[in-house]
Amino acid sequence: MPPGEVEAPRAWLTTVITRLCINHLKSARVQRERYIGPWLPEPLISTDGQPDENLQLADSLSLAFLVLLETLTPTERAVLVLRDVFGSEFSEIATIVHRSEVNCRQILARARKSVGERRPRFDASREQAEQLLEKFQRAVEDGEIGGLLDLLAQDVVLVSDGGGKARALMRPIRGADSLARLFVNAKRKFDSGAEEIEHARVNGLPGLVAFEGTRAKRVMAFGILEGRIQSVFVITNPEKIRHLDRTR
Repeated sequence: MPPGEVEAPRAWLTTVITRLCINHLKSARVQRERYIGPWLPEPLISTDGQPDENLQLADSLSLAFLVLLETLTPTERAVLVLRDVFGSEFSEIATIVHRSEVNCRQILARARKSVGERRPRFDASREQAEQLLEKFQRAVEDGEIGGLLDLLAQDVVLVSDGGGKARALMRPIRGADSLARLFVNAKRKFDSGAEEIEHARVNGLPGLVAFEGTRAKRVMAFGILEGRIQSVFVITNPEKIRHLDRTR
């Protein structure tokens, strides 16, 4: 459609992009069935230290939330994001996803319930998160199992994504003791001594980015609740972190 014939550019653009996304998700789901190991979304990195201008949007981009979205159907995801993130009216959503308004309300209720029942809540301020991650780094560096146990929640879970192209765990690991020993052993066994670690915000969560020279080697994001690490997300798939090249 020629630009001059578009009466409502925002609505037109939202409709086109949403339909393209739904088609892409249907195709991506087939591809993901062949993915090696756990899947995590590509990390969005911020290191400017500025406060989040839109906390709701930041929460909607968090790794934990995006992973939960993967459990929804493409249409459920579209309805949830359009309504809860962008505040679209049901009449507009119905047109976009080719469903009735009543059906869209049902889809939204189902999606909210599915996500809400499993959505983790994190409460650390930036300052608290920085202090905790500094303690975490020191404990890993010094091989202090006890120090790590003081920082990890008993039911902490680690999910890593290497996509079969980099070193990563093939399944989630749970439990403070298991993770503490994993971090210390990995440091001893695989640390080349050439890494530089930078603090960053990873999809709205406190995180660490490990570089070797100009190349990002690993991205870690931490979900923190009540002063302890509840979730750890590790991304080593080079295709997902190549945009973090320091030369750019």
